[in-house]
Amino acid sequence: MLVLAAVLVAVTVLADIVFSTQTRSGLRDELAVRAALAGQLVAQRVPAAEVARQVEAPGIHAVVVAPDGSVYDGGPDAPRPPWHGPGGPRPPWQHGPGRPGGGPDADAGPGDQTLQQPLADGSRLTLVADGGPVTAAQRLLRRTLLLLSIAALAVAGVVTLLTTRVALAPLDSMTALARSITRGNRGRRLAPSRTDTELGRAASAFDAMLDELEGAEAAARASEARTRRFVADAAHELRTPLAGVQAVAEAAIAPGLDAEERDRLHLLLLRESHRAGRLVDDLLALARIDAGIELRREPVDLLELARSEADRIRLLAPDREVEVHGEPTVVPGDAARLGQVVGNLLDNARRHTPATSRITVDVTATGRGTATVLVADTGPGVPPADRERVFDRLVRLDEARSADDGGAGLGLAIARGIARAHGGDLRCVEPPGGVGAAFALTLPTA
Repeated sequence: MLVLAAVLVAVTVLADIVFSTQTRSGLRDELAVRAALAGQLVAQRVPAAEVARQVEAPGIHAVVVAPDGSVYDGGPDAPRPPWHGPGGPRPPWQHGPGRPGGGPDADAGPGDQTLQQPLADGSRLTLVADGGPVTAAQRLLRRTLLLLSIAALAVAGVVTLLTTRVALAPLDSMTALARSITRGNRGRRLAPSRTDTELGRAASAFDAMLDELEGAEAAARASEARTRRFVADAAHELRTPLAGVQAVAEAAIAPGLDAEERDRLHLLLLRESHRAGRLVDDLLALARIDAGIELRREPVDLLELARSEADRIRLLAPDREVEVHGEPTVVPGDAARLGQVVGNLLDNARRHTPATSRITVDVTATGRGTATVLVADTGPGVPPADRERVFDRLVRLDEARSADDGGAGLGLAIARGIARAHGGDLRCVEPPGGVGAAFALTLPTA
């Protein structure tokens, strides 16, 4: 409103100046035309009285002073110059008694225009344009512009108040929604009908921000719940070997034990401590993966890596048949970490396959910048509904529990974490032939 008021004031002032300038210029032009007409009449030897009469015009009074000092005006009804009339001052060129005198600008009004011009016959022409109507029109224009400006400001104020309330209504909605969110209400959105306006884009961005915030909040709560559940499960898993260590230790210090029984208790104590140590190592490995493990990247031949891990499994389980197929495939990665992944997959297959069963490892390059290591067995397999759940931490399926040899359900979670740290992934896929379980390790080749 202040800007609009300043603009209206500027427009009013400029309009007054332009109007005054143009009207005065028009009067001067009219006087020049009448003076030129007087010159033509004098050239035609028209008498001075007739020149004054013909040069006279509405709003313009003409006075011709002849060379002998005689004064002729255009008529009694025409406006008189400020020095004309009985008792008025005499013009500077008149000195006779009873003749008008005084300077032509002595008593001129603020809007009057006066022109004095000598004529060819020695006479002198004085033209006076009455500026009174022009001044009155200018005053009327000023009053009109002032009233219109005030009316325009009032109308603009009302219209602005109404339109801004309507236009900024989405901001009120955003404010109300933000306040409701601070009170704990979730799930509401602005859902603007138009997103091609400034407020529409702001509302859409506000909704997107709320989606991200609520998604992050939900993810944080889910992560907190998983962490609590993981800590509880880890404590439960650690409690079993620790309880075994305590029980064996208490039994070992009992009096009257023979050497053979004491050695047996010592072996049990060693086994339980190893079991607890493996669980602690797995928990530390998961913590490092969550924090971002450091990889020593170097060219790693997956085929040679698979053969090396297969030889280890053959030593641990001579009754298992382990076959490695494929072609040399080199990927950038940490050889020790990738060996841990393949080793976990082979250990998992060894634990869940019966004796004389077969485990196969296939190393292939897909040609799309990735390489795959597929580890398959002929054991009981993994139901399709559990193929993703097996990667959860401390999760063991019923079949795994029946063949428990110390695993805590962390091997597959660790293997997937290492695979994703390399930019790849580990998935449980449909086994070849539909029998057993199959895990596919996918890694980028560059």
